[in-house]
Amino acid sequence: MTAASFDDAADVAASPPISWRDVVRRHPTVIVGSTILVLMVAMAVFAPFLGTVDPQALSPIRRLRPPSAQYWFGTDMLGRDVYSRVVFGARISLTVGLSVAFFSTALGLAIGLIAGFNRAVDSIVMRVMDGLMSIPAVLLAIALMALTKASVKNVIIAISLTEIPRVARLVRGIVLTLRERPFVEAAIAAGTRQLRLLSRHILPNTLAPVLVQGTYITASAMITEAVLSFIGAGTPTDIPSWGNMMAEGRQVFPIAPYIIIFPGIFLALTVLAVNMVGDGLRDALDPRLLRVGGLKSA
Repeated sequence: MTAASFDDAADVAASPPISWRDVVRRHPTVIVGSTILVLMVAMAVFAPFLGTVDPQALSPIRRLRPPSAQYWFGTDMLGRDVYSRVVFGARISLTVGLSVAFFSTALGLAIGLIAGFNRAVDSIVMRVMDGLMSIPAVLLAIALMALTKASVKNVIIAISLTEIPRVARLVRGIVLTLRERPFVEAAIAAGTRQLRLLSRHILPNTLAPVLVQGTYITASAMITEAVLSFIGAGTPTDIPSWGNMMAEGRQVFPIAPYIIIFPGIFLALTVLAVNMVGDGLRDALDPRLLRVGGLKSA
């Protein structure tokens, strides 16, 4: 996750209602990215019905066949159909990306809300978050994976732990700003309990930036999973994931570059689609851009 994407998500707090018709008209990247993303999800869900075969079926006699009418994306060094492995590999990347986004945003949101509104908790919890953020996300994920066995579940847990501090810090900053707003001070003066204050007045104003941050986390998680699998610290090698395919293909890249090219293209398209959705939502939900662009609330 880059610092720019983190700052972009932080800019969309407390945005006014928007007209989604104007969003689509002024920010077509949301539609383009959503379309690509829906196609990728459909490919993952209906993988068995898209002319695929068993992605783990070995056929040494057919190894390293180039792309053809019979093998659309060719075969790898063990004779496995690359097309089938790419299609089924979408399940791993999307599962990891969406799961990491869900768990990290949910936990980071809870931590940020509590830390931003409780000074005693803030002084302790945020120092822990700062410590985690000081470690590069990939290195921290590698260290966590080294303590466990390779599995999709452990990959999700490891990457989620690296993303939680970023969400928590984002939400904390928003809460620190909102707690000084007149409507929050009025609610406190009226005797509103802290839990109700957070759920009714603070939480709704954090959802827009958290939604944008969640899209960036999804893209980042898919890249991190591919990196972990590429270096052998991610999903088991027998599972067809795009990272595993590229790791295996590097051994025969000079004579069979398609083994890396096809999964790389699909990974790039998926990450691009998620980022396009995130950029479009950021532009639509950022109140400063709404004022500049002249968007009117519905």
